[in-house]
Amino acid sequence: MLPLRDHNPSTRPALVTYALIAVNIAVFLSYFPQLSSDQQALRFFNQWGIVPRQLVAGGDGFSLISAMFLHGGWMHLAGNMLFLWIFGDNLEETLGHWRYLGFYLLCGIVAALAQVMADTNSTVPTVGASGAIAGVMGGYLLLFPRARVDVLLVFVVFFRVFALPAWVLLVYWFAVQILGGSAADPSGGGVAYWAHAGGFVCGLVLMLPRWLRLGGPRFWARTHGTPPHPEARVRRTPIPAIRRKR
Repeated sequence: MLPLRDHNPSTRPALVTYALIAVNIAVFLSYFPQLSSDQQALRFFNQWGIVPRQLVAGGDGFSLISAMFLHGGWMHLAGNMLFLWIFGDNLEETLGHWRYLGFYLLCGIVAALAQVMADTNSTVPTVGASGAIAGVMGGYLLLFPRARVDVLLVFVVFFRVFALPAWVLLVYWFAVQILGGSAADPSGGGVAYWAHAGGFVCGLVLMLPRWLRLGGPRFWARTHGTPPHPEARVRRTPIPAIRRKR
């Protein structure tokens, strides 16, 4: 299930979210030529990404920050930025620009440490903003569980866009990370499932005091579990059927 957009965009420009997206894209373009060579790419990611064995042995802790702004390819970058664009703006509006930035970075650091703890002897570098973005998703789940999100469902040759409550998509996504992390070999390459799960839980925990100050369950009752402003009008354009010419 791929989220496409939410129905409650923020009422003010999400400056930090836009800046994070711009920085991630700019950083990716700066080293993109090195990805054409596997050796150069591995050397670069070993230097700036998180290598669990090196970090545990006392390596440079700056990699906990730098790895957040690195991606392994266009699809990795595009997927992460899509999730950040959908879920980041309402959280930024609720927290304010600077608190939101601190929240994002802290979730990314905790997510990285969760992946390191999954296999402290791993020599595979971990890169990507998905741990920090998972924290944004965890915070979004706590504050706005019933916000509607348009989701593209693809099953073999069947595809359709559904509007689902955010909690359905986010709980499903979190369950996939737990199942994937339990089944995957942490010493191999692939998806950093435990970074995703760790970032998500961190976002929930960090957002809990804010949710309680807003009123906890009373906040949900007051806002119906959605961002506290009306839904935007979502225009749906039907896909015309193409008939075979006889």
